[in-house]
Amino acid sequence: MIEVVLLGTGGMMPLPGRWLASAMLRSQGRAVLIDCGEGTQVGIRQYGFGFRAIETILLTHYHADHTAGLPGVLLAIAFAERTEPVTIVGPVGLGQVLQAVVTLAGPLPFPLEARELADGAAFPAGPFLGSALAGDHRVPCLAYRLDLPRAPRFLPERAQALGVPVEQWRALQEGEPVVVGEQVVWPPAVLGPPRPGLSVGYLTDSRPTAQMPAFFADVDLLICEATFADPAQAERAHQRKHLLFREAAALARASRARRLWLTHFSPALTDPARWKHEAEQEYPTVVVGTDGLQTVLRFAEEAEADAPGRESLPG
Repeated sequence: MIEVVLLGTGGMMPLPGRWLASAMLRSQGRAVLIDCGEGTQVGIRQYGFGFRAIETILLTHYHADHTAGLPGVLLAIAFAERTEPVTIVGPVGLGQVLQAVVTLAGPLPFPLEARELADGAAFPAGPFLGSALAGDHRVPCLAYRLDLPRAPRFLPERAQALGVPVEQWRALQEGEPVVVGEQVVWPPAVLGPPRPGLSVGYLTDSRPTAQMPAFFADVDLLICEATFADPAQAERAHQRKHLLFREAAALARASRARRLWLTHFSPALTDPARWKHEAEQEYPTVVVGTDGLQTVLRFAEEAEADAPGRESLPG
C-alpha cells in the first residue's frame, strides 16, 4: 500500500491555512517527499508523517515556492537522528541549489546525495521505481511518476510438489533459483502470474505536453497543478506556464488516471473548491486538494477485502 498526504497546496506564496507545494508518499516504512515549499515541515509534524523515514526528496524545479522549506526539513531530519543517506533529485542545476541549501542548513549527520535527472530518466526512490518527464515551464521542470511494483504470488503447493525445502522458499520469492537434489528450480515455477502494482503521478508548474498522457497512463492517483480556475485566465495560464482546472482534469482523463487531486493554487484563488465544476466537466470525480488531504492506495486484493481508499482530512 501507499500512504499519500498533501502537505501544502499553495503556489507562489503561503496563505493562512495553506502552505506551499509539497506532498509525501510512504510505503514499507520508507518515505519520499515531493517538493518542499515553505511550511513543509509544519505539515509533516501536523499530519503525523515523521522525518526519519524520508530517504528521497524530489524537486520538480527550483522556484522558491517549491524549495524554500528544504533547509528546515533537512535540519528536522537531522534532529530525528537519521544517519542514513538522503537523496535529493531534480532537474539540471541541482548542484548549485544544494550548495545554497547546505550553507543554510549547516553540517548534517547524514550524507546528502544529489541525482540530477534529464527527460526520460528512471531512478530508484525509496521503495518506488521513479521516472521523470520534462515539463513545459519557464525554467527546467520535471514531472514525476512513482511506481510501487508487486511481486507475483508465491504458490507453496507448487514448491512442495517440486520438493523444495521450506528454508529455500524465501530465495525463490526473492527471484533467486535454488538447487533441489540434482535439479534447479527457477522462480517462475513456483510463482503466479504478474500482479499490478500501484502508481502516483505528480505534476506542477507546467503546461500540458503531448507526452504526458502516456507518462501518467493508468496511475492510481494523479496529483496535478491547477494554478488558475477561471477560463477567462486562459491567456495568463499560457503566459505563466500553468494549468487551468479544466486542463488538469482533461489531462487526468486522457491519462486514464483512477483518481485526481488538484493542487498548487494561485494565492488569488482563496476558495478553489468554488471552481470545482470547471474540472468536473472533464473528470467528474475530481478532488480539489486541501492541506492535510490524505488517502491510502491499496493493492487490488486488499482493496476488495477492505473498504476502497478514500480521501480524508485530519480531525
